[in-house]
Amino acid sequence: MKIRIKGNSVRFRLTRSEVEELCSEGYIKETTHFPGSTFNYAVKKSNREEIHASFEEGIITLHVDADQLKGWASNEQVGFEALQQIDPETSLHLLLEKDFVCLDERLEDQSDNYPNPKMDIENQL
Repeated sequence: MKIRIKGNSVRFRLTRSEVEELCSEGYIKETTHFPGSTFNYAVKKSNREEIHASFEEGIITLHVDADQLKGWASNEQVGFEALQQIDPETSLHLLLEKDFVCLDERLEDQSDNYPNPKMDIENQL
């Protein structure tokens, strides 16, 4: 699972096995270790209809409605997006999506990523 945070925007990207685990088990978590501390982030099934995030006990958690996740592991839907209102002037942009193979060469292992739909278009040119 990858996370990208920029200002009031949080984006989670999941590999195939992570999407399958989230859909079947209802929870996935990633931990990054730092000297003297850890950074944790997770995605969790929720019974609340709207996608929302929380930051409690040092864990950023994205909560996604269980009904939205039904069939996500096997369908073509790329992801889910929401705006969470923090106060009258501030909102948090949330995005959960499947992680695709990058079109440029990367050193990271991408064997568990979804095929990039743009690959077919580039191969046709």
